[in-house]
Amino acid sequence: MNNDILLESGTGEVEIIEFVVGEHHYAINVIKVKEILDVQSSTITKLPEAHPSIAGLILSRNTILTLVDLKYVLDKESKTKVLSKVIVCEFNKIRVAFSIDDIVGVHRIKWTEILKPDDISTNSLIVGNIIMDEKIILMLDFEKIVTDINPSTGINADKIVNVDYRDRGDIKLFLADDSPLIRRLLSDTLKKAGFKYLTFFDDGQQALDALLLIAENKKENFKEDVQILITDIEMPQLDGLTLTRAIKENPYLNKLPIIIFSSLITDNLRHKGDSVGADGQLSKPEVGLLVNMIDDFIEKSQEKTA
Repeated sequence: MNNDILLESGTGEVEIIEFVVGEHHYAINVIKVKEILDVQSSTITKLPEAHPSIAGLILSRNTILTLVDLKYVLDKESKTKVLSKVIVCEFNKIRVAFSIDDIVGVHRIKWTEILKPDDISTNSLIVGNIIMDEKIILMLDFEKIVTDINPSTGINADKIVNVDYRDRGDIKLFLADDSPLIRRLLSDTLKKAGFKYLTFFDDGQQALDALLLIAENKKENFKEDVQILITDIEMPQLDGLTLTRAIKENPYLNKLPIIIFSSLITDNLRHKGDSVGADGQLSKPEVGLLVNMIDDFIEKSQEKTA
């Protein structure tokens, strides 16, 4: 275990919290975690007719939080405990708590050590596997867990329908995101907005390899093949911050506009994207704003070449 705090962005490393639910070990990015609590079952307020994954409401620092029963989410069963460990998280501009069985510790690892899961279906809650101390630690998709419970917290059909259409068929976009669900929803959204040339990658390394090949062949004319990169932050093999830094350090690709589109974008964490040279940053629910930001970058690019 490495107890030093990871301060620099784009280093190819991530800090995870390892925890236990039932008989399995799971992981969450430290950056999503606001605090870890011990909660008495008597302090949980039950909600009538709530989703079965909702254990109830808890009070933390004078804030009412929804408590998600992770054991029910993962095993479809729940065991009431007198005392539970609770992880309080913040992402997609919401704060939510998750009940777990125990905390193991904090580890610093490389993104390359996070292996892609075999199950790549949109229904999978596992986004990566970590082999550590002869055990497998499963990286959970907390955003999907919350979106499955309450679709209004993520990208959903209503937000896709509300995107304004216009002819954007000549714009070539690269998009990197490890979530099959997000890739599908982004594809639907952007096509309804009028985009046609969408190239998707399910990790940052794939996107970087493709861009470096374009730069090698086209050099400063790389924009014949791609005008904007949209990237998530959390991805196996290569994260979006390290991807952004690598592109901005490339003598040809450094003019490529990069939009970080991630559930981790908050006012407190925006400096991480700024430090690696991101041109824009948006939280994942803001689909309409993403289209507007793409339009702004394309218009600025056209003004420079006019």
